[in-house]
Amino acid sequence: MAATFPTVDKCTSKGREKHMVVADMDGTLLRGRSSFPYFALIAFEVGGILRLLFLLLVTPLAGLLYYFISESSGIQVLIFATFAGVRVSEIESVARAVLPKFYSSDLHPESWRVLSACEKRCILTANPRIMVEPFLKDFLGFDTVLGTEIATYKGKATGFVCLPGVLVGKKKADALKKAFGDIQPEIGLGDRHTDIPFMKLCKEGYMVPAEPEVEAVTNDKLPKPIIFHDGRLVLKPTPLMALLTLLWLPVGFFLACLRISAGALLPMPLVYYAFWALGVRVTVKGTPPPPPKKSTGQSGVLFICSHRTLLDPIFLSTALGRPIPAVTYSVSRLSEFISPIKTVRLSRDRARDASMIKKLLEEGDLAICPEGTTCREPFLLRFSALFAELTDELVPVAMVNRMSMFHGTTARGWKGMDPFYFFMNPSPAYEVTFLNKLPAELTCGSGKSSHDVANYIQRVIAASLSYEYTGFTRKDKYRALAGNDGTVVEKPLLQPNKVMGC
Repeated sequence: MAATFPTVDKCTSKGREKHMVVADMDGTLLRGRSSFPYFALIAFEVGGILRLLFLLLVTPLAGLLYYFISESSGIQVLIFATFAGVRVSEIESVARAVLPKFYSSDLHPESWRVLSACEKRCILTANPRIMVEPFLKDFLGFDTVLGTEIATYKGKATGFVCLPGVLVGKKKADALKKAFGDIQPEIGLGDRHTDIPFMKLCKEGYMVPAEPEVEAVTNDKLPKPIIFHDGRLVLKPTPLMALLTLLWLPVGFFLACLRISAGALLPMPLVYYAFWALGVRVTVKGTPPPPPKKSTGQSGVLFICSHRTLLDPIFLSTALGRPIPAVTYSVSRLSEFISPIKTVRLSRDRARDASMIKKLLEEGDLAICPEGTTCREPFLLRFSALFAELTDELVPVAMVNRMSMFHGTTARGWKGMDPFYFFMNPSPAYEVTFLNKLPAELTCGSGKSSHDVANYIQRVIAASLSYEYTGFTRKDKYRALAGNDGTVVEKPLLQPNKVMGC
């Protein structure tokens, strides 16, 4: 039956400016024909290890039902294992913050060539609409998303689906008729025989052949590039990768505890070598300044670091071989407990903050790792600019880290677990690059405004890392990933503490 339709490479994309296209998702819009990785991402993000384990255990049953009974029954098993008992708001959050990056890396080039040429785009998918709609509408500009509707009760998913059930076969055709009535789409794209019913309703139908070796659409060709991403997993969790992740977690957690203990208990000059012995790679570039000489009254250097994870000041201290106090405005209780360095929390009282920071700089070096992509963020601009007013000894530091299994930072989850996830990677790495100290003529001492100095430092760090200016602020990031503006509840006291960092 599939042979009755030509392949998608035969479909011309010229003259389609006023046309409507309707496409399936898995195997058509996406190169991959399996939706398991995306269910696994949601399972891990909303339910952790146990939910992912449950999903993996029922996957063989889902496969048997899918291939030997019906597609809908197999997909229903995946939906139940992933969504049952989960708050709808959590599912929406993962769909908005985590899935787009993975979806965008798997777009089929031939399908996207046709889809992007048409004015109106519609997706017909057996996947739950709630998990695919944010990516399709926000990043690819789809007008209509028709997918399986999950059943809910008191704000939680029940694990079942609403009528008419999982959108497969004739149900896709019925959904298309209900949505558009007598309007006949110009193009229908599918990849399997169950897509034929809705493809027959279109003026032209094309099949997308299974070609896993085809190169995916690059990020720069998307209508809206993926800037922000959240989530703990680095790689797309195929069934094999999900199994390997679950098998590694107990080993990784033990290794993380060992690495954190080494960093917290050993003298800082030995931490570099301990990390190396435990598989943590620290690369130091540039020439770091020597420690200040208190006997001569020399004040400390202010290291201004690009923000990667809570561990930034720890690896700065490791690179220097001496503990460097760090300044932040929020940190978890767990991070406070396990940290080997001292930190001061900023308030919003400028005079009190300035007094504390000036005292710390008189005692020695200090580090800040301001989070945010631009200095347009009012508090972060003040955060960086405040330091520029207090000292002219400014050294920008570019931070880069590499992780193979888990991301060591999150906007949605509990940040107290950030150090553990970073150190659970088999061989995590940090690259610390010390840039040139700011010339005297570019500091506040020579008449430059503190905001100009802060913005200049940001541009220097960005250039060294080959980062592009986006115009987004920290609030933009948290609104996109976590649904809030990232506001931190202020602490009543400003006292030095043993903490993990900023």
